[in-house]
Amino acid sequence: MIQIPQILLIAGAILLASAVGNKLSERLGVPTLLVFLLVGILAGSEGPGGIYFDNPEIAAFVGSIALVFILFDGGLSSDWRRIRPVLGRGIMLSTVGVAVTALVMAVFAWAILGLPMVDSLLLSAIISSTDAPAVFAVLRSRRVRLQGQLGPLLEFESSSNDPMAVFLTIGLLQYITLPEHSWLQMLLSFSLSMPMGILAGVGMGKLASLLLRRIRLDHEGLYPVLSVALVLLTYGASECVHGNGYLAVYVCGIVLAGSDLPFKRSLVRFHDGIGWLMQIAMFVVLGLLVFPSHLLPVAGAGLLMALALMFVARPAAVLPLMLGSAFSWPQRMLVAWVGLRGAVPIVLATFPYTAGYPHSDLIFNVIFFIVLASSLMQGSTIMLAARRLHVDETLVTHPRYPLEFDKSEGSQSETREFEIRPDSVVVGKQIAELKLPQDALILLVRRGGRFVVPKGSTILDPLDNLLVIAESASFRAIEAILGETRA
Repeated sequence: MIQIPQILLIAGAILLASAVGNKLSERLGVPTLLVFLLVGILAGSEGPGGIYFDNPEIAAFVGSIALVFILFDGGLSSDWRRIRPVLGRGIMLSTVGVAVTALVMAVFAWAILGLPMVDSLLLSAIISSTDAPAVFAVLRSRRVRLQGQLGPLLEFESSSNDPMAVFLTIGLLQYITLPEHSWLQMLLSFSLSMPMGILAGVGMGKLASLLLRRIRLDHEGLYPVLSVALVLLTYGASECVHGNGYLAVYVCGIVLAGSDLPFKRSLVRFHDGIGWLMQIAMFVVLGLLVFPSHLLPVAGAGLLMALALMFVARPAAVLPLMLGSAFSWPQRMLVAWVGLRGAVPIVLATFPYTAGYPHSDLIFNVIFFIVLASSLMQGSTIMLAARRLHVDETLVTHPRYPLEFDKSEGSQSETREFEIRPDSVVVGKQIAELKLPQDALILLVRRGGRFVVPKGSTILDPLDNLLVIAESASFRAIEAILGETRA
């Protein structure tokens, strides 16, 4: 029997291998999920690690908990100002797009795997959602960003389509395994769960924002603990009122992202770390669960399904929904290609086990193979596709400021960065001549790749970036002074 010290040693080695492997994935330009899955497979019973794990119930539990925190982190890291212009199109892609993908893939599952149509719908619902972290990890690793609103659209769509896939999977499982469950009940459940999930997310987000601002804790380290409690409460409360808990935590994160909170930067960093830890734990457990020898018999069918997903189902779901938008055809084609599958399909593939579904092994192995194929083929070609379609831009990275301020409890001051445009009237002026509000202070000037400690006599150059601390109410006046242009 393995003792506690051995368990901790193995866990530490797996986490270390996953963290170091992430750096390798960035250099190779492949999604990190492949590295984490590989670590789990190597540690499993058919790998050098030799750890035997064959418990889908535990894997489903770990995956479900992990998804709660990953989705919350996705919402908390979102910039509402960037998402708002593409909100309508993103909602269409994350709901109607997911449903169309599932319908198209059901036909291929029926034709390729020979499953009954309702079982084919279950498999296709499981594989219908995309993976945002995988997409943007590949782009960041090659110092590429997408033109215009492409990035925000893909970010929102990929982050918000998981709840739809979860709903379709659970609804179809209930229809298959519970004879009394009808299509009408499934539709009624959908019409209730999505709106209730949004309402629960907004309500809990506003409540969480109020609590984080009003409750005065003696130790700063307790604020992350409070935020974890609020995430769990949001998911639980939404599910108790028959809402979609995954959608609720994502919406709650977006609400908090737009709120003025004490120690907000610390909370964002904390949940970013929790999100990474959850991704590693989830992928490693799922990697442990798979037996590579079981993938070989489904390799041919799985490859055909992956090709159908990439070249037929995703374009069929995306291109009609992009009609009438401001996006160009090259941009629409990239959206149709960027459909990497990741964590959610593999987690959902464990649900049939817990429901006692007879074809659970087949579905899990096929889904696992599709995710691997999608990540390898699409993940390694996203950058090439963006360049061939001429929708990419060089990602300019600036050095981080050597100092950082986090809004503390009871403080009205915060920091914000302003760029001096070349046609601004303040170009060539000394800082002392700016007539900023009395509570405003320029902390640092970033000029190209270096930092300048500001003085009253410091002359501002075009494209200087000023790190300013002031009270929130003063930033509009500061923006007006620094943003005024020459006639």
